[in-house]
Amino acid sequence: MLQGIDHVVIVVRDLAQATEDYTQLGFTVTPGGEHADGATHNALISFADGTYLELIAFKEPDRAQAHPWWPRLSAGEGLADFALRSNNLAADAQAWQSHGLHLQGPADGGRQRPDGQRLEWRTVRFMDYPALPFVIQDLTPREWRVPGGDATKHTLPVTGIVGVTVATSRLAPVSHAYAALLGNAIAHDPTTNVYAMGGQWIMLADGAADPKGEVSAYLARFGDEPFSVALKTEDAVSEIVGFDDLALTHGARFTLLT
Repeated sequence: MLQGIDHVVIVVRDLAQATEDYTQLGFTVTPGGEHADGATHNALISFADGTYLELIAFKEPDRAQAHPWWPRLSAGEGLADFALRSNNLAADAQAWQSHGLHLQGPADGGRQRPDGQRLEWRTVRFMDYPALPFVIQDLTPREWRVPGGDATKHTLPVTGIVGVTVATSRLAPVSHAYAALLGNAIAHDPTTNVYAMGGQWIMLADGAADPKGEVSAYLARFGDEPFSVALKTEDAVSEIVGFDDLALTHGARFTLLT
C-alpha cells in the first residue's frame, strides 16, 4: 500500500557546492554516501514529517551514462524525479499491472553511508510515462536511510513536503496513468489535475495550455519532469528568502506553504 511521498530528487553537478548552497538557504544537510553502482553519491535534507530532499551528483557528470537521471543533468541541474513509499511493493506492483500500468522492476538497490552502514531497498518504475514517480520499499529499516533527530531541524521553519507539481505535455494519458496509480483526481480543470495521498498531493500541469508560459518552456528544455515542490512552513512565507534564486537551489523550484 502506498504511504505517501517519500522524497524528491534534485540532480546537481557538484555535491559539495550544492551542500554549501542549501546550507546557506537554511537547511541542515546530511551526507548520504555512495550508491551501490558507484556512479553517484548524495546528501539528504530530512524533514520532521519523514520526507526528504535528495541532492544527488554523478562522480563523472560529463560522461554519458545509462542512468535514468543522467539525461536530466545533461540538460541542466534541478528536479529529476520523486518517489512514493510502499509497505508492500510486490502486492502494489501486481495491482498496478492489473490496472494496465507497465512496470520496470521490482529491482533492488542500495548505498553505503559514510559510517559504513549498508542500506538496501527495492524500487519499481513505470515505463510508459516519465511524468510518473518511482516507488520505493525499504529492505533495511527506513530510519537507516532517512536521517532523523537533529538532521530534521533547520534554520528555516520547514517541516515537510506537502506536494509536487509535475509538468507534462500529455495531460490526458498521464492523468489516466495517475488515476490507475492513485485513484481519481480530487480536483481538475482543463489545465491541471490534482491527486491526493493523505495530507499530500500531486498536481499535473499541462504545458500545452500556455505555449509561451513557464511550464511550456520547462517542458521544451527538460521534458515531462517534476516542476516544483511545495514545502510546509511554520512561519509566514514572506519571511523566507532565497528560494527564487535558481542558481542557489541548483535549478529546483519551490513553493512555501503555511
